Amino acid sequence: MQTWRPYTTGYPALLGLAGAVWAGGTGTGRPAVAAAATALGWLSGHYLGDWFDRKLDAIGKPQRPIPSGRLSADAALAGGVVCATASAVLVVAANWAILPLFLTTMAGIVGYSRVFKKRGLSGNVSRGALAALAVVIGAMIARPEPPWSLLPVAAGLLLHDTASNLVGTVRDVDGDRAGGYRSVPVRHGVRHAVRLALALYAGGLALVASAAVWAPRDAAGQASLLAVAAGCGAAAFVPLLRSGPSIDARSALRAHEVLVAERLVLAAAVLAGARGVVTATLVLVPVLIFSLVTQRLMRAGHEFPTAPTALVGKDPAA
Repeated sequence: MQTWRPYTTGYPALLGLAGAVWAGGTGTGRPAVAAAATALGWLSGHYLGDWFDRKLDAIGKPQRPIPSGRLSADAALAGGVVCATASAVLVVAANWAILPLFLTTMAGIVGYSRVFKKRGLSGNVSRGALAALAVVIGAMIARPEPPWSLLPVAAGLLLHDTASNLVGTVRDVDGDRAGGYRSVPVRHGVRHAVRLALALYAGGLALVASAAVWAPRDAAGQASLLAVAAGCGAAAFVPLLRSGPSIDARSALRAHEVLVAERLVLAAAVLAGARGVVTATLVLVPVLIFSLVTQRLMRAGHEFPTAPTALVGKDPAA
């Protein structure tokens, strides 16, 4: 269950759903397929990511399922393959033209863990691209080609999730440094990483906001939920900006926990633009509650060993 990270699974499902509805998907059939396919693809990424990261996790996060022995490496690999196969079956059955995008997405999942994660910003960008691909795949499940009006949404999600992933590297800087990973905070310090993440985050929200001009149904509803998302983003970034040259790992985790909830609101904003704010809110509330509760119960234990962790190191530039 820890490998699934259940507090994250609602996000790809919402992205797929929002993409399908934005593209004109009606009823429950194709939007439901879009939500399920993107969620399964996301789960495959968790399994495969844990498989690729098992040596790094043994250094910095020995409590995680594979290094702790609660999940075998073979089982994690099999879980990733099964989830990816199930996702592929759903998307190809809906629209054969999605196959190249699906393969690109799987290559991105593998490339992130295998190649780019250890190389700084390219890893964050490759992770952000997965959110953009999820919403486009959702749209193509509803119609043969995604509408051009979805382009700023996809671009905004790329920047937004790049920023969110970058905040995650602030939390993981000690383990990344020990494992030889050259993340942005390892190379340039946590202050630089936080400021860069904030700039990317602001750009991402601006792009999604610009898409409200072409919202199929409720531009005002999209804008209202975007305002809520921006407020959540401020709650995540302000404490980090005030922390100075060193950031406690648990403080960085709290900021990322807020962003995990915030991105649900962001995805719901896109859904609101396509289907109306009332429908989007009715979908968002239970998903958000589930994410908050499961984060509360599981997140800290997944990220930190039982023993207290050290503070994130002081910026070398400070």
